[in-house]
Amino acid sequence: MGNRSISLSGANLLARRITVLLHRWIGLLMAVFLIIVGITGSILAFKEDIERFLTPDLFAIQPHSEAGQLDLATLAEMAERADPRIRVGYFSISEYRADMKIAPRTDPATGKPFNVGFHEMYLDPWTGKILGRDGESFSAKIIPFIYDLHTNLLLGEWGAWTLGITALAWTIDCFNAIYLTFPIVLRRFFPKWLTAWKIKWPASAFRLNFDLHRASGLWFTPLLLIFAWSSVMFNLGDVYNWTMGKIFRSPMAMEDNFLKTIHPPHPSENPKLNWHEALAKSQQYIEDIAKKDGITIIKPFGLAYLTNPGVYSYDVESSANISRGIWTGGLGIWIDGQTGELQRIYYPTEDDPASAIGTWLYVLHFANLYGWMAYRILTCVLGAIITMLSITGIYIWWKKRRARQFASERQVQT
Repeated sequence: MGNRSISLSGANLLARRITVLLHRWIGLLMAVFLIIVGITGSILAFKEDIERFLTPDLFAIQPHSEAGQLDLATLAEMAERADPRIRVGYFSISEYRADMKIAPRTDPATGKPFNVGFHEMYLDPWTGKILGRDGESFSAKIIPFIYDLHTNLLLGEWGAWTLGITALAWTIDCFNAIYLTFPIVLRRFFPKWLTAWKIKWPASAFRLNFDLHRASGLWFTPLLLIFAWSSVMFNLGDVYNWTMGKIFRSPMAMEDNFLKTIHPPHPSENPKLNWHEALAKSQQYIEDIAKKDGITIIKPFGLAYLTNPGVYSYDVESSANISRGIWTGGLGIWIDGQTGELQRIYYPTEDDPASAIGTWLYVLHFANLYGWMAYRILTCVLGAIITMLSITGIYIWWKKRRARQFASERQVQT
């Protein structure tokens, strides 16, 4: 029995040594990236509020009249009439403006897309007046710059891939970190483990950094895992889909989550249905779906024409939404741009657990939880926590490295 205990203890110590090495070097390799995404993520939790502060001219003031906002189809037509070189893609409407993603039309003279020089237009939802375009002023470039830094390190596809690898390592390291907080001896496990959740005051600089690193990591582990794994979903879709498919034994494709395909698409740059015809059909479909499923529609949120697969997309805020208007986590449909037939229905969540988890990861990562300002604040705080964990981790490694060097020098001297 005694030999068995010694054997188990030896195996446990070996596992801890390996885990310590993994945690140390994964943490050091991730540190710079996590500091960047932590700081930028804190800012982006309040993206809309910061944009309104920096660029108030790009947000409408509701007119003092009883006239309501223009419908989505009218706004789309007004934008395309203002600049015939562009077509409207996805756009959403809020209390303050209509945000329109645009794409250049094909120049018949060259057969190539027009060079329009912008990707978004902002319209007053009450009058249809163009408030501005992205990149027209320095202040308007700040949030897009921060967003690109957060999502791809300003390196495009390579940056997104790098962050995906980092997120995968981060996900694994979350479990390494939890394991390292466990007591080495299992006897009286929970009373001993409880000390790992606490920060000792007062304490030396090293002890304080160590406690902050260990205790904060434990308290925020659920959120850290959510943001790490959702980052894998965004940047390493194949890895995410394969893993979720294995866990839940269901085929996964991130772009097809929450969608029910009914008819094949008809890709086209020039749909037979115009904006008003598409909106009318979409509204009728949504009303029928909502009535059948017992969902209350609050207001329209977004409309789009997607050339490939040649469909109109229509989204609404509803009683079933789990997000603040963003299309994932809400109720919406796709209809064929040529025939008007219903192609897809997507719900806030599906019965399939893998799809439901994907939706929740998306909504939680973007701090778009419906009606929860407190969660946006928590997301902002989490960015600071991630930065702190990275900095304290570097400090702990540096202090231990110096201690090892000092011990080695003393040994040589003696």
